[in-house]
Amino acid sequence: MEGESARAYVARLASAKAAAIAGAVGEGVLAADTTVAILIDGRERILEKPQDARDAKAMLQLLSGRTHIVYTGISFCWEGQEWRHVEQTSVEFAEMKEHEVIAYVNSHEPLDKAGAYGIQGLASKFISRIDGCFYNVVGLPIHQVYKIFNAAGVITRDESPLLSS
Repeated sequence: MEGESARAYVARLASAKAAAIAGAVGEGVLAADTTVAILIDGRERILEKPQDARDAKAMLQLLSGRTHIVYTGISFCWEGQEWRHVEQTSVEFAEMKEHEVIAYVNSHEPLDKAGAYGIQGLASKFISRIDGCFYNVVGLPIHQVYKIFNAAGVITRDESPLLSS
């Protein structure tokens, strides 16, 4: 929606996905949505999946040498209740040379990724620093999912076969 923050955007999308599916299947449903946001001239710009190679190139040129935020909205619907969380991770991109941007776009890896990159793949060499959850940048902050499942009562105790209490 126009004027919606990246944080609100991913929260809304994750919640809508989970609610739609939960209503149809009557089971617990976990949904998530991830996006990239960068401040340009004091305004937050959301970078979703690129529409094509040109769009991917433009996004990567925008990220090059800058820090951006990756947001993932999580929604878990179960037994008529919803648990929500938005995780954020700051990611610093190193400066990318023109030929590096072109080579990365030509790999086709950025074409189905929010912000036109996958930290777990070829783009890892361009990430100079992250502050926050690595798995959030991949697309699902596992620790937060674990916390939500605990809060919902889905996980009641740790059943490790190696340790006993």
